[in-house]
Amino acid sequence: MQRRTALAAPLAGGAALALAAAADPAAAQPAGVAFDEVLIPGALPGTQLYLRNKRGQAGNPAGGAARPDRTILCVHGATYPASTAFDLPLSGVSWMDYMAGRGFDVWSVDLVGYGRSTRPPADTTPPPSRGEAAVADIGAALKHIRETRGVAKTGLVGWSWGTTLVARFAADNPSLVDRVVLYAPVWLRDPSNRGAVPVPDGPLSAYRTVTRAQARERWLTGVPDAKRAALLPPGWFEHWADTTFATDPEGSRQVPSALRAPNGVLQDLRDYWDAGKPFYDPAKVTVPALLVLGEWDRDTPPSMANTLFPLMVNAPGKRLTILAEGTHAMMLERNRGALFQAVQVFLEESFG
Repeated sequence: MQRRTALAAPLAGGAALALAAAADPAAAQPAGVAFDEVLIPGALPGTQLYLRNKRGQAGNPAGGAARPDRTILCVHGATYPASTAFDLPLSGVSWMDYMAGRGFDVWSVDLVGYGRSTRPPADTTPPPSRGEAAVADIGAALKHIRETRGVAKTGLVGWSWGTTLVARFAADNPSLVDRVVLYAPVWLRDPSNRGAVPVPDGPLSAYRTVTRAQARERWLTGVPDAKRAALLPPGWFEHWADTTFATDPEGSRQVPSALRAPNGVLQDLRDYWDAGKPFYDPAKVTVPALLVLGEWDRDTPPSMANTLFPLMVNAPGKRLTILAEGTHAMMLERNRGALFQAVQVFLEESFG
């Protein structure tokens, strides 16, 4: 097991961190936010998972008892790692920083094939990180968190494909989950929407590649032309792309540079969602649940959330929130504050 820990010094005059300072996360934290990272064994022998942790000094378990309702694990989507989505500082603050600053002990996990976790060889068959394997890795991450913090359960925040994984884990392990946030939730795909994340015919290779130009074009799909220029403040996309693509050294050496993403999720889309077979039963989610997304999301459009929401018949305090002027990646956009606030209200609510 490998670990690194750092506690940031206060920022002079409360100034925001520059984007360039985020190259080394241990050296670029907001005032009072502790940073930790660790590699732990994955569910499959020979694999390792990269976990990242942010917590406020007041919420540091060394200085007080950890709380299940204040301990969160964030799980990424089909293409990009959690470490550069949930913990990318923009204007000096990431989403994990935001939660940590409010007393939460926040973790993220890069699943096998993503980010700094183990990347299986390119000739791996079937493609890595199928749903069942990914849920098992979430279980490994949560076991580490529970044992490290001494809590019986945690909350889960999933993005896109990650919503199917955390919902499945919550359905199968209700005693280990405090609540779930399904951000940009996936549900059965209408044939007219399959072009957002197309699945090619025939056998799938271990990985697919995404270039920066492809990532940007997909990001802006569905955004009105008059709103595109204002969606991402200057430098934000470039900072995200530089940080994210750097997690894949092999892809970065390609011309143009590319990011490799496991095709296990595409196999799941083919075998489950496009075949009319959900990966989990919403009625088996028995913990509080928030479904939240942006109105311009074309990967997981509001129609999916509107269909899923009434099926979660046993989730106490469930709610559905659609936020204005946001896409599938709203957490990295100008209006991300609306997303942060909507989720935070749910995380801090007491469910009797």
